[in-house]
Amino acid sequence: MTKTITHEAAKDPRSVRYALRQKANVMRAVILRDMRTRFFNHGLGFLLVSVWPLTHMFVLLLIYAFAGRKTPFGDSMRLFFATGLLPSLTFMYVSRFMALSIVMNRPMLAIPAVKVLDILFARAFLETIAACFTVFLTFMILLSLGDKPFPYDWSEAAKAFLSTILLAVGVGVVTGVITALFTFFATVYALCLIVIYISSGTLFVVSALPTQIAYALSWNPVVHAVEWMRSAFYPTYNSQVLDKPYLLSFGLGALCIGLLLERIVRRITLEGK
Repeated sequence: MTKTITHEAAKDPRSVRYALRQKANVMRAVILRDMRTRFFNHGLGFLLVSVWPLTHMFVLLLIYAFAGRKTPFGDSMRLFFATGLLPSLTFMYVSRFMALSIVMNRPMLAIPAVKVLDILFARAFLETIAACFTVFLTFMILLSLGDKPFPYDWSEAAKAFLSTILLAVGVGVVTGVITALFTFFATVYALCLIVIYISSGTLFVVSALPTQIAYALSWNPVVHAVEWMRSAFYPTYNSQVLDKPYLLSFGLGALCIGLLLERIVRRITLEGK
């Protein structure tokens, strides 16, 4: 009797279970389309997205090696770059492609069941999986090269990574909604990401800079993601600018603003499909 009631509830359009199942089906469809349209019209192309951050790191290592530069902190330049690049590139890739998601998938909004947030969070899910795969590949490569890519504090490293994801998704929702209204904003945000990357402390130690400069850079939330990650890997890394509540507040605040903004302009966005 109980199974019959549960089965009937799953088919009732007014039930929560039915709504969740419908939402899961929509998200699955959006994710599959996203994978095929972005990743070389093939699902396996998704695996290649993790190669770009690794290529970025390899190029930087070559430049520093030819220039005869030494690692700004620690014994391994590869590990130093990895602890900086993984948070900063995770933020950049997730938020940037979320910003482009509505523009790239606007035809899907013609389907009544597909909403703007479905497209945004489907892209967030894909980019997060790609970021996790990048972390795994980086770990294995560093290990094979003789480095010791083990954080001093595993829980803090996980918190730093998850906080970076929260920041990226929050900012991605805001930029995604704005880009859906004004397509040119995608270019504006891409230029902003260059400034964010340069000032994030990926290639240097922020605390080693003069106090006024370090304070100015600390307004960039990605700086705190990088500093948090490095503090988890280096027991002697004494960050003078790390503010964990600021990073979490920025991410949550951006997410709330993005969701509110999407609600306000939802009709305009759908009419522009």
